[in-house]
Amino acid sequence: MKKYYSMETNGRTADVYIFGDIVDAANIGFDEWAGVDFGDVSGLSIANEIKNLDVDTINVHINSCGGYTSEGLAIYNTLKNHPAKVVTYCDGFACSAASVVFMAGDERIMGAASALMIHNAWTQTEGNAAQMRQQADVLEKISQAAGNAYAEKVSISREELDALLDGDNHEGTWILPGEAVQMGFATSVSS
Repeated sequence: MKKYYSMETNGRTADVYIFGDIVDAANIGFDEWAGVDFGDVSGLSIANEIKNLDVDTINVHINSCGGYTSEGLAIYNTLKNHPAKVVTYCDGFACSAASVVFMAGDERIMGAASALMIHNAWTQTEGNAAQMRQQADVLEKISQAAGNAYAEKVSISREELDALLDGDNHEGTWILPGEAVQMGFATSVSS
């Protein structure tokens, strides 16, 4: 099976590749049971891969349109809590939950031909009016939690960050490499 998510080690360095969707562990478990690999990654799969790594540096290469915010936050915190230096690379897209993972890097490097996309949390839901209002309150809290990952690194105010997360027409914001460095989302751009 072709894997789009993988990890390789070389001496004191580990390379993690997240080139697929960020989903919950149940999705991956079902895929394994069915004998298929869609290249998905979860917080659990990353934790299992890196928890016993004795390396100085973990390079995380990202090309993902994102996925579950909860899993993105779990991967972000797992990487941040590892004693190794974490270097994240945006090799294509780091969108949505994948942009949260990108922020875990002590160094955050964007390719010259890459892009970040950030937005407030989205969901699909059903229910009555009271349940919909309650879900909107929950979404605001989830957006605040994800926003904290960006806020730790960016050089713009929280108000400016929140405006980017909301974006024009409430659809979030695409950020190119030079802009990402200017605002602190990235530390450098590779050529």
